[in-house]
Amino acid sequence: MDSEKVTIPRRAMRWGLTCDKGQCEEKTTKNGKEITEICKYKPKISSIEENEDCSDACLYYLQKYQALVSAHSLWNYHSYFQIMKYNRKLFAKYLERKVSIFDEAHKIEDQVIQFVGIDVFKGQLEECGLKFNDYDSSDIDSMITMIDTMADYYSARIRDIKESREFQRNPDYEQISKLERKYERVANARVDIVTDKENFVINNPENDVYGDFRSISIKPIDISSFVKSFFTSEYQIFMSATLDKKSFCENTGMSQDEIAFVDTPKSPFPIESRRINFLNVRRLSYGATQEDELEVIKKIDELLTEHSDERGLVLTSSISRCYNILKHLSQQNKERIKICHSVNADGKTQEQVLAEHKENNSSVLLSSSLWEGVDLKDDLSRFQIIAKVPYPNYMEKRVNVKMKKFPLWYTSQTLMKLLQGFGRSIRSEDDWAVTYVLDTAVNNVLFKAQDMIPKSYYDVLNLN
Repeated sequence: MDSEKVTIPRRAMRWGLTCDKGQCEEKTTKNGKEITEICKYKPKISSIEENEDCSDACLYYLQKYQALVSAHSLWNYHSYFQIMKYNRKLFAKYLERKVSIFDEAHKIEDQVIQFVGIDVFKGQLEECGLKFNDYDSSDIDSMITMIDTMADYYSARIRDIKESREFQRNPDYEQISKLERKYERVANARVDIVTDKENFVINNPENDVYGDFRSISIKPIDISSFVKSFFTSEYQIFMSATLDKKSFCENTGMSQDEIAFVDTPKSPFPIESRRINFLNVRRLSYGATQEDELEVIKKIDELLTEHSDERGLVLTSSISRCYNILKHLSQQNKERIKICHSVNADGKTQEQVLAEHKENNSSVLLSSSLWEGVDLKDDLSRFQIIAKVPYPNYMEKRVNVKMKKFPLWYTSQTLMKLLQGFGRSIRSEDDWAVTYVLDTAVNNVLFKAQDMIPKSYYDVLNLN
């Protein structure tokens, strides 16, 4: 950032100004020897601990080290798990916390599997001179061979570059660092998989729009053997409005005898502010007909007309269903719809679509991904429509294998997502919205999951 001096860090972040180099540790040559130079803006954690003046320090490391040395700190899952998996020994004394609190605990499995196993992309294989079709994606040993070959390539490439005359004359340490990171990623994944091959499943390869290979994922079925490496505090508090003790313990491997479960007996939000209407239009599970789909869409259209002067939310199970709904709506309601996902067809981000939604008093979001993580408070949504029950996709191999091995898991995942969806539009005691559920399959979910439903939902689900 040599071209501009910004003295207020928040302003720099708001303007999108970042380090233009990105190499915190850079290898270079001095007096004929290879050495590692540390970026002059990277502080020492001891300097932060001793309250030395670090006003010119890199903002990222300044915040990270301040969090580590503070008596209390707040982390996102990815940053915390990154340290726990790769830098625990380095920061051991700062990680000895008596109590840790984990919010959104119903998403812990999704967070853990980001750090276990591997996703292999077409570009990676091409870089290593490999062809996906040369390996058997149904055989774990064949996939391990593929990963081994990738690791061998990166290792050999690093060695060849370092031994080359060009490198001796003009060493490119940034290139070496990138290759070393790639090697470590595949090498770590190999250790995870080989240690317990039976616990890993190879998902079906994903292809691009032309039918060509794009990526493949190898992930654990049971995460319990990895959980303890991420959760080490003496006392741990897991927070979520949609957890149940039995399925949580089964999934994480934690002992029910060692967990005290606090189930809030009643929601603090008035029941009249969060009514749920089960309309039982049609069943949209496996085997649903086009007529069933159209009847549900017809009801969506009627509800949109009924709430013509309000913002709202329509939730369904897939992007393709979003477009099918949009296709069959009346023209008047079609113009109100904003399809919203992390990446959208017009290139807009979720944040951009949500910003546009705020500017239109009758805008309606249509999504298969906004079941959680979005805050549609007050007039941002006065009604929400659950078009289809959000069952996990059992066509995905990992889901299919895991639901057979852990029957509670499939039901709990469906229930958790459904309950999260119920809460998107009611965000405080003074907020209110009405929810409509159209898929009759919800009755089967609630029946199977009746022992998992938190007590705070009993009133609106008529379970008292």
